Amino acid sequence: MSDPTHTDNFEQPILHETALSKSMVFSDVDIQSRMSVARPDELQFEYTRLMMGAMLFHPQPKRLLMVGLGGGSLAKFCYKHLPNTHITVVEINPHVIALRHHFCVPDDDARFQVLRMDAAHFMAQTEQKFDVVFVDGFDQHGMPEQLCSTQFYSDCHRVLTSGGVAVMNLHRFSAYRDVYVDRMESIFDQGVWVVNAPGTTNCIVFAVNHFSKHAPLTFSKHKPAHWSDEAWTQISASVARVFLATQALATDDAVIHS
Repeated sequence: MSDPTHTDNFEQPILHETALSKSMVFSDVDIQSRMSVARPDELQFEYTRLMMGAMLFHPQPKRLLMVGLGGGSLAKFCYKHLPNTHITVVEINPHVIALRHHFCVPDDDARFQVLRMDAAHFMAQTEQKFDVVFVDGFDQHGMPEQLCSTQFYSDCHRVLTSGGVAVMNLHRFSAYRDVYVDRMESIFDQGVWVVNAPGTTNCIVFAVNHFSKHAPLTFSKHKPAHWSDEAWTQISASVARVFLATQALATDDAVIHS
């Protein structure tokens, strides 16, 4: 068995820097993460904005779990704009964690923590409960098998609070995408939606624990009081896209407000 604490077992990401941005890459094909130097907390990629559609199901989470740190885009955005949320990030690759300060990821504090650990092991062992679980665990080879198994999805279901939501970033053209979605549907029943990120190869799956069709989902284009103008400008269109996906599939009960 390989030693999970040995740094030589992990691919070392490459840091690309320009005057305007910093990027983390594992290959010449895919950018793992990108940060604007002028706006380090901004969500640069559409798929990350779409993942924030989790707020449709749980607008003000108390506890949030992130699988995969990358360049910290979601972690920084949530840390800044959800000040009452405790955030735990689980990242297995020490070389990725070593770049956290290059990407302005905040230091650990009372409400933010980065753990170096296999997320599948963390999920199987933890007794904590979370309102939102973000899973964006791609490495240079794609999605690790242990993060898309039936057992992992079952553990995600177990650690969620009632009404909590797991949000999975998948490759929309993967030969296994439908297999993974089927696994989630077998566990989360009627509370699963797949939303493609426009102009990308990503699809985002939202899986809600104990979802009830009798609890209507609502969306308003007007900014909720707890969001800043800066944050709402970034994510409102993406949250609306998620809402429309639930409306199309579910939803005699869904309501949208002008």
